[in-house]
Amino acid sequence: MPVLSGKWSSVIFVVWTVSCVFIFCEYLIYFPAIFQCSWPEMDRKPSGDSGQREPVPILRALFLSDTHLLGAIRGHWFDKLRREWQMERAFQTALWLLRPEVVFILGDVFDEGKWSSTKDWEDDVRRFQRMFRHPKDTELIVLIGNHDVGFHYEMNWYKLQRFEKVFNVTSAKMVTRKGVNFLLVNSVAMHGDGCPICQAVETELLRLSQDLNCSLQGAEASHMNEKCQDAQNFPSSLPIILQHYPLYRVSDAGCTGEDAAAPEERTLLFKEQYDVLSQEASRKLLWWFQPRLILSGHTHSACEVLHGNKYPEISVPSFSWRNRNNPSFILGTFSSANYVLSKCFLPEESTVIAIYCSAGVALVLLVLMHVQTFRRTLQCATCLVAKHKSV
Repeated sequence: MPVLSGKWSSVIFVVWTVSCVFIFCEYLIYFPAIFQCSWPEMDRKPSGDSGQREPVPILRALFLSDTHLLGAIRGHWFDKLRREWQMERAFQTALWLLRPEVVFILGDVFDEGKWSSTKDWEDDVRRFQRMFRHPKDTELIVLIGNHDVGFHYEMNWYKLQRFEKVFNVTSAKMVTRKGVNFLLVNSVAMHGDGCPICQAVETELLRLSQDLNCSLQGAEASHMNEKCQDAQNFPSSLPIILQHYPLYRVSDAGCTGEDAAAPEERTLLFKEQYDVLSQEASRKLLWWFQPRLILSGHTHSACEVLHGNKYPEISVPSFSWRNRNNPSFILGTFSSANYVLSKCFLPEESTVIAIYCSAGVALVLLVLMHVQTFRRTLQCATCLVAKHKSV
Protein backbone atom coordinates (compact mmCIF):
# COMPACT_ATOMS: atom_id res chain seq x y z
CA MET A 1 0.00 0.00 0.00
CA PRO A 2 2.72 2.58 0.84
CA VAL A 3 4.36 1.89 -2.51
CA LEU A 4 1.05 2.32 -4.32
CA SER A 5 0.17 5.52 -2.48
CA GLY A 6 3.62 6.91 -3.27
CA LYS A 7 3.13 6.02 -6.91
CA TRP A 8 -0.22 7.82 -7.13
CA SER A 9 1.11 10.87 -5.30
CA SER A 10 3.91 11.10 -7.86
CA VAL A 11 1.44 10.88 -10.74
CA ILE A 12 -0.71 13.62 -9.19
CA PHE A 13 2.40 15.78 -8.68
CA VAL A 14 3.42 15.35 -12.35
CA VAL A 15 -0.10 16.20 -13.62
CA TRP A 16 -0.28 19.23 -11.30
CA THR A 17 3.15 20.49 -12.44
CA VAL A 18 2.34 20.06 -16.14
CA SER A 19 -0.99 21.86 -15.66
CA CYS A 20 0.64 24.77 -13.82
CA VAL A 21 3.34 25.19 -16.48
CA PHE A 22 0.76 25.04 -19.26
CA ILE A 23 -1.57 27.57 -17.63
CA PHE A 24 1.32 29.95 -16.97
CA CYS A 25 2.78 29.76 -20.49
CA GLU A 26 -0.54 29.91 -22.31
CA TYR A 27 -2.49 32.32 -20.16
CA LEU A 28 -0.80 33.98 -17.18
CA ILE A 29 2.48 34.95 -18.85
CA TYR A 30 0.83 37.84 -20.72
CA PHE A 31 -0.24 39.59 -17.51
CA PRO A 32 3.20 40.40 -16.02
CA ALA A 33 4.51 41.45 -19.46
CA ILE A 34 1.66 43.85 -20.24
CA PHE A 35 1.26 44.96 -16.60
CA GLN A 36 4.66 46.66 -16.95
CA CYS A 37 3.25 48.87 -19.73
CA SER A 38 1.44 52.12 -19.05
CA TRP A 39 0.01 55.02 -20.99
CA PRO A 40 2.56 57.79 -21.59
CA GLU A 41 1.71 60.91 -19.61
CA MET A 42 0.95 64.24 -21.26
CA ASP A 43 0.63 67.73 -19.84
CA ARG A 44 -3.10 68.52 -20.01
CA LYS A 45 -2.86 72.14 -18.92
CA PRO A 46 -4.36 74.53 -21.49
CA SER A 47 -1.93 76.94 -23.11
CA GLY A 48 -1.98 80.49 -21.73
CA ASP A 49 -3.12 82.13 -24.98
CA SER A 50 -5.85 79.64 -25.81
CA GLY A 51 -8.41 81.13 -23.44
CA GLN A 52 -9.39 77.59 -22.46
CA ARG A 53 -9.83 76.72 -18.78
CA GLU A 54 -10.75 73.05 -18.96
CA PRO A 55 -7.97 70.42 -19.17
CA VAL A 56 -6.98 69.50 -22.72
CA PRO A 57 -8.94 66.39 -23.83
CA ILE A 58 -6.70 63.43 -24.57
CA LEU A 59 -7.21 60.25 -26.59
CA ARG A 60 -5.59 56.94 -25.69
CA ALA A 61 -4.96 54.81 -28.76
CA LEU A 62 -3.29 51.42 -29.22
CA PHE A 63 -1.55 50.54 -32.51
CA LEU A 64 -0.59 47.10 -33.77
CA SER A 65 0.15 45.67 -37.20
CA ASP A 66 0.59 42.58 -39.37
CA THR A 67 -1.41 39.98 -37.49
CA HIS A 68 -1.36 37.71 -40.58
CA LEU A 69 -4.12 35.28 -39.62
CA LEU A 70 -3.30 32.11 -41.52
CA GLY A 71 -5.77 30.90 -44.13
CA ALA A 72 -6.87 27.63 -45.70
CA ILE A 73 -4.08 27.43 -48.27
CA ARG A 74 -0.80 27.81 -46.40
CA GLY A 75 -1.90 27.56 -42.79
CA HIS A 76 -1.02 24.34 -40.93
CA TRP A 77 -3.71 23.65 -38.34
CA PHE A 78 -1.33 23.62 -35.35
CA ASP A 79 0.53 26.73 -36.48
CA LYS A 80 -2.83 28.46 -36.97
CA LEU A 81 -4.11 27.32 -33.57
CA ARG A 82 -0.93 28.35 -31.76
CA ARG A 83 -0.51 31.81 -33.33
CA GLU A 84 -4.16 32.73 -33.05
CA TRP A 85 -4.30 31.71 -29.38
CA GLN A 86 -1.18 33.79 -28.63
CA MET A 87 -2.55 36.90 -30.35
CA GLU A 88 -5.99 36.47 -28.81
CA ARG A 89 -4.63 36.17 -25.27
CA ALA A 90 -2.21 39.09 -25.77
CA PHE A 91 -4.91 41.34 -27.22
CA GLN A 92 -7.56 40.49 -24.64
CA THR A 93 -5.07 40.96 -21.79
CA ALA A 94 -4.03 44.34 -23.21
CA LEU A 95 -7.66 45.44 -23.44
CA TRP A 96 -8.36 44.32 -19.87
CA LEU A 97 -5.29 45.98 -18.34
CA LEU A 98 -4.92 49.11 -20.49
CA ARG A 99 -8.49 49.90 -21.65
CA PRO A 100 -7.68 51.90 -24.82
CA GLU A 101 -10.36 54.13 -26.31
CA VAL A 102 -9.46 53.15 -29.86
CA VAL A 103 -7.34 50.38 -31.42
CA PHE A 104 -5.82 50.68 -34.90
CA ILE A 105 -4.56 47.65 -36.83
CA LEU A 106 -2.27 48.87 -39.61
CA GLY A 107 -3.03 46.29 -42.29
CA ASP A 108 -2.17 42.70 -43.22
CA VAL A 109 -4.86 41.43 -40.89
CA PHE A 110 -5.03 38.23 -42.95
CA ASP A 111 -2.24 36.28 -44.57
CA GLU A 112 -4.24 34.98 -47.53
CA GLY A 113 -6.91 37.64 -48.12
CA LYS A 114 -5.56 38.17 -51.62
CA TRP A 115 -6.30 34.52 -52.51
CA SER A 116 -9.28 33.67 -50.30
CA SER A 117 -12.45 32.23 -51.76
CA THR A 118 -15.73 33.58 -50.41
CA LYS A 119 -16.05 30.66 -47.98
CA ASP A 120 -12.45 30.94 -46.74
CA TRP A 121 -12.79 34.72 -46.42
CA GLU A 122 -15.89 34.35 -44.25
CA ASP A 123 -14.11 31.82 -42.05
CA ASP A 124 -11.08 34.13 -41.67
CA VAL A 125 -13.33 37.06 -40.77
CA ARG A 126 -15.20 34.96 -38.19
CA ARG A 127 -11.95 33.95 -36.51
CA PHE A 128 -10.67 37.52 -36.55
CA GLN A 129 -13.85 38.82 -34.91
CA ARG A 130 -13.55 36.17 -32.19
CA MET A 131 -9.88 36.93 -31.49
CA PHE A 132 -10.16 40.71 -31.55
CA ARG A 133 -13.52 41.06 -29.83
CA HIS A 134 -13.73 44.23 -27.79
CA PRO A 135 -16.10 46.07 -25.45
CA LYS A 136 -18.45 48.74 -26.73
CA ASP A 137 -16.38 51.54 -25.22
CA THR A 138 -13.34 50.52 -27.30
CA GLU A 139 -13.37 51.25 -31.04
CA LEU A 140 -11.50 48.98 -33.46
CA ILE A 141 -10.34 50.48 -36.77
CA VAL A 142 -8.65 48.25 -39.35
CA LEU A 143 -6.57 49.43 -42.31
CA ILE A 144 -5.96 47.73 -45.65
CA GLY A 145 -2.72 45.81 -46.28
CA ASN A 146 -1.31 44.05 -49.32
CA HIS A 147 -2.07 40.59 -47.88
CA ASP A 148 -5.70 41.62 -47.36
CA VAL A 149 -6.45 42.66 -50.95
CA GLY A 150 -3.27 41.75 -52.84
CA PHE A 151 -0.39 43.79 -54.16
CA HIS A 152 -1.28 46.47 -56.69
CA TYR A 153 -1.31 44.05 -59.62
CA GLU A 154 -3.58 41.62 -57.66
CA MET A 155 -5.96 44.16 -56.13
CA ASN A 156 -9.39 44.61 -57.69
CA TRP A 157 -12.71 46.22 -56.76
CA TYR A 158 -14.19 42.95 -55.50
CA LYS A 159 -11.42 42.27 -52.96
CA LEU A 160 -11.30 45.90 -51.92
CA GLN A 161 -15.04 46.26 -51.42
CA ARG A 162 -15.45 43.04 -49.45
CA PHE A 163 -12.74 44.26 -47.06
CA GLU A 164 -14.30 47.72 -46.79
CA LYS A 165 -17.74 46.20 -46.15
CA VAL A 166 -16.55 43.97 -43.31
CA PHE A 167 -14.43 46.60 -41.57
CA ASN A 168 -16.44 49.71 -42.44
CA VAL A 169 -13.41 51.52 -43.81
CA THR A 170 -12.54 53.19 -47.12
CA SER A 171 -9.25 53.59 -48.95
CA ALA A 172 -8.97 57.27 -48.00
CA LYS A 173 -10.72 58.43 -44.87
CA MET A 174 -10.29 61.03 -42.12
CA VAL A 175 -11.25 59.78 -38.68
CA THR A 176 -11.51 62.42 -35.94
CA ARG A 177 -11.59 61.55 -32.27
CA LYS A 178 -11.38 64.14 -29.47
CA GLY A 179 -10.00 66.76 -31.83
CA VAL A 180 -7.30 64.43 -33.23
CA ASN A 181 -7.33 63.82 -37.02
CA PHE A 182 -6.25 60.37 -38.21
CA LEU A 183 -5.87 59.98 -41.97
CA LEU A 184 -6.40 56.36 -43.05
CA VAL A 185 -4.68 55.57 -46.36
CA ASN A 186 -4.85 52.46 -48.53
CA SER A 187 -1.17 52.58 -49.40
CA VAL A 188 -1.52 49.64 -51.82
CA ALA A 189 -3.46 52.01 -54.09
CA MET A 190 -0.73 54.69 -54.05
CA HIS A 191 0.93 53.21 -57.13
CA GLY A 192 0.58 56.30 -59.27
CA ASP A 193 -0.01 54.47 -62.54
CA GLY A 194 -3.49 55.85 -63.20
CA CYS A 195 -5.37 52.62 -62.47
CA PRO A 196 -9.08 53.22 -61.61
CA ILE A 197 -8.64 52.35 -57.92
CA CYS A 198 -5.48 54.48 -57.66
CA GLN A 199 -7.16 57.44 -59.34
CA ALA A 200 -10.18 57.22 -57.04
CA VAL A 201 -7.98 57.07 -53.92
CA GLU A 202 -5.75 59.98 -54.99
CA THR A 203 -8.78 62.10 -55.90
CA GLU A 204 -10.29 61.52 -52.48
CA LEU A 205 -6.98 62.23 -50.73
CA LEU A 206 -6.62 65.49 -52.63
CA ARG A 207 -10.15 66.50 -51.59
CA LEU A 208 -9.43 65.66 -47.95
CA SER A 209 -6.21 67.68 -48.15
CA GLN A 210 -8.04 70.73 -49.48
CA ASP A 211 -10.78 70.43 -46.84
CA LEU A 212 -8.23 70.06 -44.06
CA ASN A 213 -6.29 73.10 -45.30
CA CYS A 214 -9.52 75.12 -45.20
CA SER A 215 -10.08 74.01 -41.60
CA LEU A 216 -6.51 74.94 -40.66
CA GLN A 217 -6.95 78.44 -42.10
CA GLY A 218 -9.70 79.21 -39.61
CA ALA A 219 -13.34 80.18 -40.12
CA GLU A 220 -12.79 83.75 -41.32
CA ALA A 221 -10.10 82.90 -43.88
CA SER A 222 -12.04 79.89 -45.18
CA HIS A 223 -15.17 82.01 -45.76
CA MET A 224 -13.11 84.34 -47.95
CA ASN A 225 -11.82 81.39 -49.99
CA GLU A 226 -14.35 80.19 -52.57
CA LYS A 227 -12.85 76.69 -52.58
CA CYS A 228 -13.65 76.38 -48.88
CA GLN A 229 -17.35 77.18 -49.12
CA ASP A 230 -18.44 73.54 -49.39
CA ALA A 231 -15.43 72.03 -47.61
CA GLN A 232 -15.84 69.38 -44.93
CA ASN A 233 -15.03 70.72 -41.46
CA PHE A 234 -12.22 69.17 -39.42
CA PRO A 235 -10.59 70.22 -36.15
CA SER A 236 -7.75 72.69 -36.73
CA SER A 237 -5.04 70.09 -36.12
CA LEU A 238 -2.39 68.56 -38.36
CA PRO A 239 -3.23 64.92 -39.10
CA ILE A 240 -1.59 61.65 -38.14
CA ILE A 241 -1.21 59.42 -41.21
CA LEU A 242 -1.92 55.72 -40.70
CA GLN A 243 -1.09 53.28 -43.50
CA HIS A 244 0.35 49.85 -44.16
CA TYR A 245 3.38 50.64 -46.36
CA PRO A 246 6.07 52.89 -44.90
CA LEU A 247 6.95 56.07 -46.72
CA TYR A 248 9.95 55.80 -49.00
CA ARG A 249 13.29 55.05 -47.37
CA VAL A 250 16.35 53.40 -48.88
CA SER A 251 16.68 50.66 -46.25
CA ASP A 252 16.47 49.98 -42.52
CA ALA A 253 20.15 50.84 -42.10
CA GLY A 254 19.36 53.67 -39.70
CA CYS A 255 16.95 51.62 -37.58
CA THR A 256 17.99 50.61 -34.06
CA GLY A 257 16.48 48.86 -31.06
CA GLU A 258 15.84 45.32 -29.93
CA ASP A 259 12.87 44.95 -32.29
CA ALA A 260 14.55 46.43 -35.36
CA ALA A 261 15.39 44.18 -38.30
CA ALA A 262 18.30 41.76 -37.88
CA PRO A 263 21.70 43.43 -38.53
CA GLU A 264 22.23 41.44 -41.72
CA GLU A 265 18.84 42.58 -43.08
CA ARG A 266 19.09 46.29 -42.30
CA THR A 267 21.33 47.14 -45.23
CA LEU A 268 19.15 45.37 -47.81
CA LEU A 269 17.77 47.95 -50.23
CA PHE A 270 14.00 48.42 -50.28
CA LYS A 271 12.05 48.13 -53.51
CA GLU A 272 9.67 51.00 -54.22
CA GLN A 273 5.97 50.09 -54.40
CA TYR A 274 6.76 46.71 -52.84
CA ASP A 275 8.61 47.25 -49.56
CA VAL A 276 7.89 50.98 -49.27
CA LEU A 277 5.87 53.64 -51.08
CA SER A 278 7.44 55.25 -54.11
CA GLN A 279 9.31 58.52 -53.68
CA GLU A 280 6.60 60.32 -55.67
CA ALA A 281 3.73 58.95 -53.55
CA SER A 282 5.63 59.76 -50.35
CA ARG A 283 6.23 63.35 -51.48
CA LYS A 284 2.55 63.77 -52.36
CA LEU A 285 1.34 62.64 -48.93
CA LEU A 286 3.84 64.85 -47.10
CA TRP A 287 3.08 67.87 -49.31
CA TRP A 288 -0.70 67.48 -49.18
CA PHE A 289 -1.07 66.83 -45.45
CA GLN A 290 2.16 67.90 -43.67
CA PRO A 291 1.47 65.29 -40.96
CA ARG A 292 2.77 65.59 -37.44
CA LEU A 293 3.27 61.80 -37.31
CA ILE A 294 3.15 58.77 -39.63
CA LEU A 295 2.54 55.24 -38.33
CA SER A 296 3.03 52.28 -40.67
CA GLY A 297 3.62 48.51 -40.68
CA HIS A 298 4.55 46.00 -43.42
CA THR A 299 8.25 45.42 -42.60
CA HIS A 300 7.46 43.40 -39.42
CA SER A 301 10.27 45.31 -37.67
CA ALA A 302 10.51 48.57 -35.77
CA CYS A 303 12.05 51.71 -37.19
CA GLU A 304 11.99 55.45 -36.54
CA VAL A 305 12.62 57.80 -39.46
CA LEU A 306 12.54 61.58 -39.78
CA HIS A 307 11.52 62.58 -43.31
CA GLY A 308 12.88 65.91 -44.48
CA ASN A 309 14.06 66.64 -40.94
CA LYS A 310 10.44 67.44 -40.14
CA TYR A 311 8.01 64.52 -40.42
CA PRO A 312 8.52 61.59 -37.98
CA GLU A 313 7.50 58.09 -39.00
CA ILE A 314 7.34 55.00 -36.81
CA SER A 315 7.12 51.52 -38.29
CA VAL A 316 5.14 49.24 -35.96
CA PRO A 317 6.48 45.65 -35.69
CA SER A 318 4.35 42.58 -36.36
CA PHE A 319 1.97 41.49 -33.60
CA SER A 320 2.41 37.81 -34.55
CA TRP A 321 4.97 35.42 -33.02
CA ARG A 322 5.10 33.75 -36.42
CA ASN A 323 6.97 36.81 -37.72
CA ARG A 324 8.94 37.84 -34.62
CA ASN A 325 10.36 36.39 -31.43
CA ASN A 326 9.41 39.61 -29.59
CA PRO A 327 6.14 41.14 -30.87
CA SER A 328 5.03 44.51 -29.52
CA PHE A 329 2.47 47.26 -29.88
CA ILE A 330 2.44 51.04 -29.52
CA LEU A 331 0.57 53.04 -26.90
CA GLY A 332 -0.20 56.65 -27.77
CA THR A 333 -1.64 59.54 -25.79
CA PHE A 334 -2.88 62.27 -28.16
CA SER A 335 -4.28 65.76 -27.97
CA SER A 336 -5.10 68.08 -30.87
CA ALA A 337 -1.64 69.66 -30.60
CA ASN A 338 0.64 67.05 -29.04
CA TYR A 339 1.30 63.34 -28.68
CA VAL A 340 3.43 60.97 -26.60
CA LEU A 341 4.20 57.35 -27.53
CA SER A 342 5.51 54.30 -25.69
CA LYS A 343 6.10 50.69 -26.69
CA CYS A 344 4.82 47.56 -24.98
CA PHE A 345 6.66 44.28 -25.54
CA LEU A 346 4.93 40.91 -25.34
CA PRO A 347 6.54 37.73 -23.93
CA GLU A 348 9.28 36.34 -26.16
CA GLU A 349 8.63 33.03 -27.88
CA SER A 350 12.08 31.81 -26.82
CA THR A 351 11.17 32.41 -23.15
CA VAL A 352 8.04 30.27 -23.45
CA ILE A 353 9.99 27.49 -25.18
CA ALA A 354 12.71 27.67 -22.49
CA ILE A 355 10.11 27.33 -19.71
CA TYR A 356 8.53 24.31 -21.39
CA CYS A 357 11.94 22.68 -21.98
CA SER A 358 13.12 23.34 -18.41
CA ALA A 359 9.89 21.94 -16.99
CA GLY A 360 10.18 18.91 -19.27
CA VAL A 361 13.77 18.19 -18.21
CA ALA A 362 12.85 18.61 -14.53
CA LEU A 363 9.93 16.21 -14.87
CA VAL A 364 12.05 13.62 -16.67
CA LEU A 365 14.65 13.80 -13.87
CA LEU A 366 11.93 13.48 -11.22
CA VAL A 367 10.44 10.46 -12.99
CA LEU A 368 13.85 8.82 -13.26
CA MET A 369 14.52 9.47 -9.58
CA HIS A 370 11.12 8.05 -8.70
CA VAL A 371 11.73 4.93 -10.82
CA GLN A 372 15.13 4.47 -9.18
CA THR A 373 13.61 4.87 -5.71
CA PHE A 374 10.78 2.48 -6.61
CA ARG A 375 13.26 -0.14 -7.78
CA ARG A 376 15.26 0.11 -4.56
CA THR A 377 12.10 -0.17 -2.47
CA LEU A 378 11.05 -3.22 -4.46
CA GLN A 379 14.48 -4.83 -4.02
CA CYS A 380 14.36 -4.22 -0.24
CA ALA A 381 10.87 -5.67 -0.05
CA THR A 382 12.00 -8.75 -2.03
CA CYS A 383 14.99 -9.23 0.32
CA LEU A 384 12.75 -9.01 3.41
CA VAL A 385 10.31 -11.55 1.94
CA ALA A 386 13.20 -13.91 1.14
CA LYS A 387 14.62 -13.63 4.69
CA HIS A 388 11.18 -14.22 6.18
CA LYS A 389 10.77 -17.38 4.12
CA SER A 390 14.21 -18.65 5.11
CA VAL A 391 13.34 -18.19 8.81
